[in-house]
Amino acid sequence: MTDTDNERGADADDSGNKESGSRKVIYAAVLANLGIAVAKFIVAAITGSAAMLAEGIHSAVDTGNEFLLLIGERNSAKPADKSHPFGYGKALYFWALLVALSVFSLGGGLSIYHGISALRHPDPVEDPLWNYVVLAVSACFEGYSWNVSRRELNKRRKPGASLWQTVHASKDASVFTVFIEDTAALLGLAIAAVGITLGWLFDSPYFDAGASVMIGLLLVGAAFALARETGALLVGEGIGTDATRRVCQILRDDPSIEDVGKVLSMQLGPDDVLLTAAVRFNRGMRIDEVEAAIERLETAVAAAYPPIRHIYFESGALRSAMR
Repeated sequence: MTDTDNERGADADDSGNKESGSRKVIYAAVLANLGIAVAKFIVAAITGSAAMLAEGIHSAVDTGNEFLLLIGERNSAKPADKSHPFGYGKALYFWALLVALSVFSLGGGLSIYHGISALRHPDPVEDPLWNYVVLAVSACFEGYSWNVSRRELNKRRKPGASLWQTVHASKDASVFTVFIEDTAALLGLAIAAVGITLGWLFDSPYFDAGASVMIGLLLVGAAFALARETGALLVGEGIGTDATRRVCQILRDDPSIEDVGKVLSMQLGPDDVLLTAAVRFNRGMRIDEVEAAIERLETAVAAAYPPIRHIYFESGALRSAMR
């Protein structure tokens, strides 16, 4: 292969802005979840609500998860070295996967366990006033954090795409992890409110305990969604069919290219992509003409898809051009 590693300083500012946006999303989530978790645990202790305790566990787990994402952000920003020549971008995906496991085991598992325990040994129904106060305050904080992550996703949203499609297409694990967590949190608050209200109206503790189980199942579903997205990026997800088609068209349109074979890509980080292209240059080209063509292709590809920072052309294509 011919190494045409394409490190572009022009993209540094854009990458820095995205990194700053990602950290803003995480900081907003940390502040919201920390305050909410403390309030929920206090009220759960006062009222004995199983659903409120499940919500407190959920917020505490989310707070810890944001710190894991901050560790991932810091590690992924390390510069490339001899042991990691393409950098540490995938570290973010590793830590995001740990977040998914945390949501599954600590968030979902403990909520389900406590809900089942409350179903077997129900506590008497208490006045739900304080529960409602905390749920309302929590909804405001969670809504703020959710809106911060939503706005960051909207910056990368394609025309006509839904938010979920944007999450699926996003390569920034920090942003879509917080968005999925906060979405699950808002739904969990609604479930807790319904469970507490039904338990109070019918004077039955089983609705509240059942809400705890449902919150746990919701968190398990969120964990699977997170694991699916981060796992795909961790094992080497590409840039997608549409982006690959655009790159192929750019290569075909260049007058020095006779044919384009396989074009492969791998996501190395939120804004870092490795791309290999099997192309056949026109026969009889001089070495300086090939070099000029490669530089021209790199510039064209960078303009169309800035995250592609490493481009490699197969050596067989170069040998063909030099014959």
